[in-house]
Amino acid sequence: MLINRVPSAVTGLNGSLSCGRVASARSFSSSADLPPHQEIGMPSLSPTMTEGNIAKWIKKEGDKVSPGEVLCEVETDKATVEMECMEEGYLAKIVQGDGAKEIKVGEVICVTVEEGDIEKFKDYKPSAADAPAAPSESKATPEPAAPKVEEKVPAKAPEPKAPKAEKASRSGDRIFASPLARKLAEDNNVQLSSVKGTGPDGRILKADIEDYLASVAKGGKSEAFAASGLDYTDIPNAQIRKVTANRLLASKQTIPHYYLTVDTRVDKLIKLRGELNPLQEASGGKKISINDLVIKAAALALRKVPECNSSWMNDFIRQYHNVNINVAVQTEHGLFVPVVRDADKKGLGTIGEEVKQLAQRARDNSLKPQDYEGGTFTVSNLGGPFGIKQFCAIINPPQSAILAIGSAEKRVIPGSADGQYEFGSYMSVTMSCDHRVIDGAIGAEFLKAFKGYIENPTTMLL
Repeated sequence: MLINRVPSAVTGLNGSLSCGRVASARSFSSSADLPPHQEIGMPSLSPTMTEGNIAKWIKKEGDKVSPGEVLCEVETDKATVEMECMEEGYLAKIVQGDGAKEIKVGEVICVTVEEGDIEKFKDYKPSAADAPAAPSESKATPEPAAPKVEEKVPAKAPEPKAPKAEKASRSGDRIFASPLARKLAEDNNVQLSSVKGTGPDGRILKADIEDYLASVAKGGKSEAFAASGLDYTDIPNAQIRKVTANRLLASKQTIPHYYLTVDTRVDKLIKLRGELNPLQEASGGKKISINDLVIKAAALALRKVPECNSSWMNDFIRQYHNVNINVAVQTEHGLFVPVVRDADKKGLGTIGEEVKQLAQRARDNSLKPQDYEGGTFTVSNLGGPFGIKQFCAIINPPQSAILAIGSAEKRVIPGSADGQYEFGSYMSVTMSCDHRVIDGAIGAEFLKAFKGYIENPTTMLL
């Protein structure tokens, strides 16, 4: 039996990964030729996980395994997770080796035995019942009889037989393809010259187009997206990038976004930070960043305007009593959003320490499920690190809002007396809202509260 090293994983916002749930990927089997053994399947380690990758095996075939020992590292749709063994035995066969990708949940990854002749598993293959269902053979579908009439070639001297080319058969510049194949190719912007026909004399069939589209979807053929003559490199997408892409696409397609922007003066915020950091260093703590103050201000504003700390649930709106702030962190592995739990109740020093630790774990690709699940609101800051003045972020489902923080800039503003001017530092903040949950006035009320904390930061310490 396998479990996640972290005893609590996720199902939605407040779920957990129990031993029983993982055990569903474990099966007992035996045969006349093999000693009793257990087929261990790829478990589902997050609500959105449908497949995973094997990062590396810690144990080797033939190794004895004991409860609590790490068996392998699995790359899920969220992070790389260590998998432990709970029962004593031996690793008899590794079915999916280091670097194996796109393993469906439930597909067998290894076999363990309590005792027995491990050599008997040398040529072991998973049983057919555990193998993923093979796609139906689309080429078995008979082509309609109609194309026989339409595909007549004008009577000419027969062309000399030549070896079949990798691409479609041609007569001059003509490509032979059935009407259904031509229609499908036209609908999907596929050039027939890029498809190899499997029909008589290299004729392109509907099934050939379907196979080509399937291979493109899996990244097998990139020529559909590349103009001829261009020099390029295809970079494989990590699991987290694929999932991030799908979730953000679904967010933009299904959530009615609208955007509210406000400029906040941050002179007092910068001054307060300058006063607090020497105290932090003197006590052995780490410096507080502007982003830490922003997180605290957002958390307190959510406590004032709890309607923005909610999710759309179709039949009702779920309003959360916990204020858990996700913080966007960009790494070479992709975009992570670790969570600071109960940020409204924590001090600035604690928030700053947690953010730094979580960001480092994200860069090391070592976040655990409890590090990123359960957030109710997200803050994304491209101002401080990158100098972006203002931007609109995409909502992180199932949340209903995300706060995009721009950079601070000095501006000339009217002074206290006529004809006088002074300098002030201003930071642009844009809130992306789900209009199903947050009405415009409610979003404005949140930004008003947030701005109040930013421009009078000592109130955050009360």
